[in-house]
Amino acid sequence: MKTISKIWFDGDWLYGLGEDGKTYRQSLLWYKHLRDATDEQRNDYETSPIGFHWPKLDEDVSIESFFYDDAEPTALQTFFLSHPEINIAGFAQKFGYNATLLRNYINGVKKPSKEKEQEILSKVRELGREYIAA
Repeated sequence: MKTISKIWFDGDWLYGLGEDGKTYRQSLLWYKHLRDATDEQRNDYETSPIGFHWPKLDEDVSIESFFYDDAEPTALQTFFLSHPEINIAGFAQKFGYNATLLRNYINGVKKPSKEKEQEILSKVRELGREYIAA
């Protein structure tokens, strides 16, 4: 079983030192509470054999997640994770997408094809143009 011996933060990233000596990272966009936390809050965590837990932030990061292939969000994920004010269900309804499927794309549960991702991003740009014109 792979493990992480040390973690630290830098900018928008959570880093981990693997037992193999390699440094792994993952975007803090996946962890809103950690992203918005102070250094003091980020340093107040507990470790376990399966990961790291920030009790005061109610946030967990599994050791396994450091070894995922997609530690960096896609452009689609980055947009929606960076803009929680955009209602995913409303966006999906407006443009004829299944809201559950769109949430799964954003949260990394499912992966859209490159074509589908570009199609959704084109709808994001279309929405932006509508806001600018208003």
